[in-house]
Amino acid sequence: MRGAQTNSRGGVSSDAYATTDDFERVFTEDMGTLYLLSFLLTGRPVEAEACFAAGMSEAVNGNPVFKEWARSWARRAIIQSAIRLVAPGQHSETHVQDPAGARWADKVPSVLQAEVSAILALVPFERFAFVMSTLERYSDYECAILLGCTPRAFTIVRTRALQRLGKLMNFHKGEPDAGSEDLAAGEYPRTVVELKIVQHFAALAWKTGVALDLPLRP
Repeated sequence: MRGAQTNSRGGVSSDAYATTDDFERVFTEDMGTLYLLSFLLTGRPVEAEACFAAGMSEAVNGNPVFKEWARSWARRAIIQSAIRLVAPGQHSETHVQDPAGARWADKVPSVLQAEVSAILALVPFERFAFVMSTLERYSDYECAILLGCTPRAFTIVRTRALQRLGKLMNFHKGEPDAGSEDLAAGEYPRTVVELKIVQHFAALAWKTGVALDLPLRP
């Protein structure tokens, strides 16, 4: 357990674990980025606020974690709260984007507006798959466990999300091997397009520290 303090008997000291104050500080200092994560996952400002609050409660009252893991654990708590709140696997693939979420997309910094709007246009399961795997960098296996599906099913949904984002962001234009037709379920998008999408969104992800002006109450 690297970085953990030990007591005189060789066990882990209680001082090594994150406290309620530590998590409250994380949720205060990272309020904008954690709320954006909640918003992208839930797709609606009201649900995003509920997700944020539930995530904070889960982080504070859940199993103890080391202080250096507090920030990553807070993000995981947000994701788990969003999954319980939205139940993304139960939505139809024809789910229509909620206008309330679309209206609030223009509240994020202009550098992220196109990307946020594109993510919100995905159906819930695709949105969760993209945010968790590309922006939060969870493995396909871990995403499948959290979302309650098989790794293969998750791979299909993640592939479809990348495919649709490519069209929404016009990444397929001008790429000689991209094509314009939908791919069969389970088939990967053309490599160059997938790579461009991932690199583009990763460069503009909230992890870059972009200041947000998203109030917790709409």
